Amino acid sequence: MTTGRIAGARRPAWAWVLSLVAVAAAASPLIAYWLTNPEDQRLVDLDVYRMGGWALLRGLPVYDMITPAPQLLPFTYPPVAAMLATPLALMSWPVAQWVWTAAIVAVLAVTVRHAFRAFLDGAFPDGVFPGGVRGGLAAPLLFAVLCVACTYLMPIRDQFRFGQVDLFLLALCLLDCVARRPWWPRGMLIGLATAVKLTPGVFLVYLAITGVPGAGRGDAGQRRAFLMAVFTAALLTLLPFLVIFDDARDYWFGALLDSERLGANAATTNQSLRGMLLRLYLPGRLTTVLWLAAVAVIGWYGFRRARRAYRDGDVMTAVALTGLMAVLLSPVAWIHHIAWVVVVLAALAGSGRDRVRLLVAAGVWLYYVLPIPWWGVALKALEIPVLSPVAGKIVQDAFGLGAIGLVWLLGSWLPRRRAAAGVPAAAS
Repeated sequence: MTTGRIAGARRPAWAWVLSLVAVAAAASPLIAYWLTNPEDQRLVDLDVYRMGGWALLRGLPVYDMITPAPQLLPFTYPPVAAMLATPLALMSWPVAQWVWTAAIVAVLAVTVRHAFRAFLDGAFPDGVFPGGVRGGLAAPLLFAVLCVACTYLMPIRDQFRFGQVDLFLLALCLLDCVARRPWWPRGMLIGLATAVKLTPGVFLVYLAITGVPGAGRGDAGQRRAFLMAVFTAALLTLLPFLVIFDDARDYWFGALLDSERLGANAATTNQSLRGMLLRLYLPGRLTTVLWLAAVAVIGWYGFRRARRAYRDGDVMTAVALTGLMAVLLSPVAWIHHIAWVVVVLAALAGSGRDRVRLLVAAGVWLYYVLPIPWWGVALKALEIPVLSPVAGKIVQDAFGLGAIGLVWLLGSWLPRRRAAAGVPAAAS
């Protein structure tokens, strides 16, 4: 009888190193493109992080600063993020660009390794990779393929384009939920991610609902993780009041309440529920009512299904659903926030033994590789009566609508598919 990992199939270290080299080589055209484009368009969000750290080092008010023209972007993150960004401010701009970009590649590799663990261990139970490669070489080769495939997802491409932090926060939350033997107190990484950027706070809800009695295995462990996450987030939120009081006050009682600091909320790149509603140009009060109703319905369904997936032993699906809640329920969710599609793909693929699930995962991958929302913008620009204003807006919202579809896919279709195939959730 074979299990997920082949007994005796050794995976030499050089094969893993070679796979990482292959990933870096495959990502190099993307990296070269964004690191050689006009300097004022290069890694603009990384420039925002550096500016926050630079302002702190010089004793300047963080939330009054903006990056140089033509971007003119303000610092929009909690004050502890500016404190953590000070090492970036100590680097030269060219060095910071290369360090951050290399870190994105490394964090993506860590994310893929943990998200696709079941797939890497179980896709080829006989130890044979297509083409005749056997044993220990199969997993490193498959790992490289998965990393390259995920690199070219549009939300991941935008990590390189803007020098974004989303993938780092995703990795923190994922590792906290799925690491088998963490050396840190479980919940600490989620607390850190929530303190740096508010949207990972959805994982506090995840820990809370999976820690209540009857949620399944590890209820007490989830409760401890929840308390640790809350403690860590609270500690890192209160710390700036002791160190940089004025900046902490400016953020929590001023900058946080101004959503326009984040950019044009109705722009195509905002694929949250609110962003899609704003593009309907309905009266402001009606938009708010519809948004709150949609948040209540989708949040109830998504968290409920995440709890059910956790109870059934399918932690990866539970994490993927919670990540999608971070995208859909947030007032603003740019396309690069949908980096959670990497975990969605892993949940759909499972152990790789169900061909239908693999085909569905491949379809989702292709959907998020293509720049579909921008096709909607082009369609609207054609000004074809009826077609442009209706179909154009639908296509423009493609990634947000797709995220809603993924919630249903993970929450309803996947459990039925597993039941039909007779595969336990935990084995998936």
